[in-house]
Amino acid sequence: MTTSDVELTHAGPVATVTLRRPDVLNAQTPAMWSALRDIGRDLPGDVRVVVVRGEGRAFSSGLDVSGGGPSFIAELTALPPDAAADRIRPAQEGFTWLHRPDIVSVAAVQGHAIGAGFQLALACDLRVLADDAQLTMAEVTLGLVPDLAGTKRLVELVGYARALEICLTARRIGADEALRLGLATVVVPRADLDGAVSDLVAALLAAPRDAAVEVKALLAGAAGRSWPEQLAAERAAQVRRLRDLAGLGE
Repeated sequence: MTTSDVELTHAGPVATVTLRRPDVLNAQTPAMWSALRDIGRDLPGDVRVVVVRGEGRAFSSGLDVSGGGPSFIAELTALPPDAAADRIRPAQEGFTWLHRPDIVSVAAVQGHAIGAGFQLALACDLRVLADDAQLTMAEVTLGLVPDLAGTKRLVELVGYARALEICLTARRIGADEALRLGLATVVVPRADLDGAVSDLVAALLAAPRDAAVEVKALLAGAAGRSWPEQLAAERAAQVRRLRDLAGLGE
């Protein structure tokens, strides 16, 4: 699904998802989260890399507090707790499909990535930042928590203590600090952002698809496995690759 606010373009193995509300710095609405979820569900099977970007000066300024955001919050408040939690789930699915093992997702971040914008960047596997990027987890300033799949990924990238500090202070993290913390894959001048993303996408596509899928699954699951479990997963993945390369199938 593509709306006027979220656009999907598809060129061979590369899909680009663009937030298209530059007049409000790509502030997000529940309708945009639904569109993102539908894009993930309907993504063509030949796509290997998904690039997520925002049109204009900013990646995304977060929840649209002057548009659909307040009505969504009011709706949640009016529901019983279990029903409200179930209502949040589809919004999370607009972000979590970017974790899928069959694709590699890349966020191209310029300007502000605030709240839901920061979480959308975190949902991607890799983040290319322009040197003017500013990351902020601002939910606490509204008395809320990050609930779009950003908390686990943030802890995985920077550790518990730093993630706690980032979330509770709601401070801005510049591009250079993001690189030091491991939040950015690379930082480039703003004018070079598109070229850097294109170079990274080309490098990712150079890896054979089936091997890339296995590698991503191994790395994504490593933190939740013991050493013996990870070694067993490596053995199983390698056997699958060897048999596939030999034309033996399953």
